[in-house]
Amino acid sequence: MLIRITIYSLALIFTLSGGAKLLSLPFEIEAFERWGYSSIFMYTIGVLEVIGAIGLLAPRVSALASFCLTVLMLGAITTHLIHGEWPMLVVASAIAFAAGWRGWSGRADIKRLVDAFR
Repeated sequence: MLIRITIYSLALIFTLSGGAKLLSLPFEIEAFERWGYSSIFMYTIGVLEVIGAIGLLAPRVSALASFCLTVLMLGAITTHLIHGEWPMLVVASAIAFAAGWRGWSGRADIKRLVDAFR
């Protein structure tokens, strides 16, 4: 049950976050400009977040999607750390932790996926 709650919560978070980037909401544009990132990068991150959210909801690849989103969140953590954005650093770290926990709990599923491509 806890895994299911985590999956749905993360899917909602990444859908909203990715959607905000893809819709070019002003706060996202301002943030990416402040950080010195291009709009292409913003859209790329948005697409990855939405694809990751969809992947979270697909049982066969949910753990792998969680792992990939954890790696993506390491970039967000680094950005917030570099720019001294402490409240957002805490939020990004919590999201990364939740995604990482989901990925770790499904590591056997990830191994089966990897083995299927060998």
